[in-house]
Amino acid sequence: MTKEDRDRAQARVDKATKAAQDARSGKAERDASAKAVLDNMAKLKALRLAREAAEPQRAPAAKAARKAPASTKRSNEKPVALSDWLASQQNGGRRT
Repeated sequence: MTKEDRDRAQARVDKATKAAQDARSGKAERDASAKAVLDNMAKLKALRLAREAAEPQRAPAAKAARKAPASTKRSNEKPVALSDWLASQQNGGRRT
């Protein structure tokens, strides 16, 4: 094995070692970042729960009382012909 071959092999080993170290340090940074986010979420949840516990009870929301919007079609009426609709749009000031 020549000196050049040994230098290339050593360079490959050094490169692989550096990549492994970078990956480990990057993983540590990602783990620390994820832990910080989770800790912050837990803190905010605790604060929200404490605030909600301190507030007086509110009346339930009126979501159940809402009805679906009425359909625009009426079952009794005949559908309007396209030509009639276009004429009414044009008479109403719309350009079609």
